[in-house]
Amino acid sequence: MSKLTIITDRAMELAGQAGAGLRHAGSSVRHAGHNAEHWIRTGAALGTARAGARAAGKVVRRNPVAVAAAAAVVGAGVLAYVLYRKRREQQHAAPLDGQAQRIEKERDGARPRPRRSRAAAD
Repeated sequence: MSKLTIITDRAMELAGQAGAGLRHAGSSVRHAGHNAEHWIRTGAALGTARAGARAAGKVVRRNPVAVAAAAAVVGAGVLAYVLYRKRREQQHAAPLDGQAQRIEKERDGARPRPRRSRAAAD
């Protein structure tokens, strides 16, 4: 197991124990704060995140070239995905056969309707 996994498991175990202790405690402790168990779990999660950030910082310091290469690969992947989405949207919005014809309205000898002037509209 990695250190991060061990730390995470231990933090969740402690959060569970603390929550169980609050559940079995008297009503005065139980009503001391709303969602006390939730706050304890949140604190454990923050501790785990800090430990993970420290571990990631050590990896970056020890292997800067590998991290830069990984970032470049991720960036290329994101760029490829954006281009894929753009191409798919263009194909979706493209006309079916690529040709269009204007269809004029047929008039059965009828007179065109007179247009109202702007002065009459106001």
